Amino acid sequence: MRTHYCAQVNETNIGEEVTVAGWVSSRRDHGGLIFIDLRDKDEVVQLVCDPADNAEAHKLAEEVRDQFVLIATGKVRARGEGLENPKLKTGKIEIVVDKLVIENRSKPMPFDLGDNKVNEEIRLKHRYLELRTQKSYDIFKLRSKATIAARNALDELGFLEVETPIITKSTPEGARDYLVPSRVHHGEFYALPQSPQLFKQLLMVGGFDRYFQIAKCFRDEDLRADRQPEFTQIDVEMSFCDQEDVIRIAEKLLHDVFTACGFDIPATFKRMPHSEAMEKYGSDKPDMRYDLAMVDVIDIFERCDNEIFSTIAKSPKKNRIKALRVPKGDEIFSKRQMKGFEDYVRKFGAQGLGYFQMKEDGLKGPLAKFFSEEDLQAIVERCEVEVGDAVFFGAGEKKLVWDYMGRFRIFLAETMEIIPKDRFEFLWVVDFPMFEVEDGQVKALHHPFTQPKSLDYEDIEEIESIAYDIVLNGTELGGGSIRIHKEDVQSEIFKLLGIGEEEAQDKFGFLLDALKYGAPPHGGFAIGLDRLIMLMTGASSIRDVIAFPKTQKAQCLLTQAPSEVDPEQLKELHLRVRQQPAT
Repeated sequence: MRTHYCAQVNETNIGEEVTVAGWVSSRRDHGGLIFIDLRDKDEVVQLVCDPADNAEAHKLAEEVRDQFVLIATGKVRARGEGLENPKLKTGKIEIVVDKLVIENRSKPMPFDLGDNKVNEEIRLKHRYLELRTQKSYDIFKLRSKATIAARNALDELGFLEVETPIITKSTPEGARDYLVPSRVHHGEFYALPQSPQLFKQLLMVGGFDRYFQIAKCFRDEDLRADRQPEFTQIDVEMSFCDQEDVIRIAEKLLHDVFTACGFDIPATFKRMPHSEAMEKYGSDKPDMRYDLAMVDVIDIFERCDNEIFSTIAKSPKKNRIKALRVPKGDEIFSKRQMKGFEDYVRKFGAQGLGYFQMKEDGLKGPLAKFFSEEDLQAIVERCEVEVGDAVFFGAGEKKLVWDYMGRFRIFLAETMEIIPKDRFEFLWVVDFPMFEVEDGQVKALHHPFTQPKSLDYEDIEEIESIAYDIVLNGTELGGGSIRIHKEDVQSEIFKLLGIGEEEAQDKFGFLLDALKYGAPPHGGFAIGLDRLIMLMTGASSIRDVIAFPKTQKAQCLLTQAPSEVDPEQLKELHLRVRQQPAT
């Protein structure tokens, strides 16, 4: 139908006859000449319909409206002097149309393409229209390039691409499964995989040595801007390796992908123990594009005359008092703003928020009267406070303080607009705790197949695992671990998680059996492809980089899924829909 894509037509084609095809971006009638901007997959070219050259094509052009599908044939000529468009690859030429075909017409558009103020529900309902924009095309062009680069990098490193099952056994991995009822096995269900975790470990038992997959994963969980019920990850596993081997492969993969997409990143990334990340930044995924690190001052506060602070400080193992110095904060923020910050942290469970202001004659503020001059000076030195700075303090139970002070750090950075938008800062967070205890229940922090460093412990929450996350600009890009490859260790971990022998055999018997047959030491990682592209393109939501995304309520507005199904289908599956009880 065409001889050239729009972007291929340039000054070298002047005088030639070409055929192009695409959608009308705009049409301008200049009282004789009609100009049409025709767009295909990645460029716009200007068509000129002149009644003096071809009356039939000009007459047809009078019917053309935005988003009509056209096929146009004509001669390429240079644009007139002063009429060039430097913003376009085709900005120096235009096509004088000899033949015009309206291949399809378009209804009036429900919204202007590229208008970011349009309600998201409208855009997602007509997602195929939004995909016509240059912005959308560029996103998916980059996504394709990144995926191909990942495959090539892993292929060069000796990894074998293997597809694992999409309908499988329901196993607890931290989020709810999407269940699929079986028609031929009454009352039994498959599940969509939350990850290929167990299958890739079984591939290592099978001697595949190095595996990868661009894997679809599914989680029935509450959604946020960086989450979807179905998502894609670059999934990798390897045998006879340690943490250093896995990290080296992941860094090589990411470096190759970013390079292929036109970005310059370092070949190796910084590292930080999980404990340091929590103590300094209150997060296991700290954004390293800015500082604002927290400092521990619990020992200084133990000596103060404020009973609330001194009582908290008497239990330094379970409690924390953290200081957050904001350079020039006393000059940037008014007293009203600083008091308003207390309302912000209270939303996350804080009892309050103290602060000091550094003046020429020392630290001032509501808390100053509770400290001796020596202790005020100790705060100045430990927090490296300078004149004009502000210092904020959070106190209370350890995990609570980490959480709200970590959030407050991000809030301050956004308020002060100090976060660079054009930098990629990678960080490995390593040495994660193996377990966490919530409401008296022991849970795996990553997943129950992670190798613990040791099972000698006094406090179960102090057991470290050989697990690592890769963080990019404050977003968890992916992570992994060295896996348990011995059946007795895996059984012990299940016991610590409160999974009895019978339950373990029922849910994970196939894995426990496989570990008895010479399982090699192995480990791996997974990188969220959607998050990766979101960060690369600067998109505000993961939905922008998925061709047909779901809403935050896990609905596809385009196809109206989920939806009711025919009663006969339910009957075949031995299912009955119960009415929701009245509230």
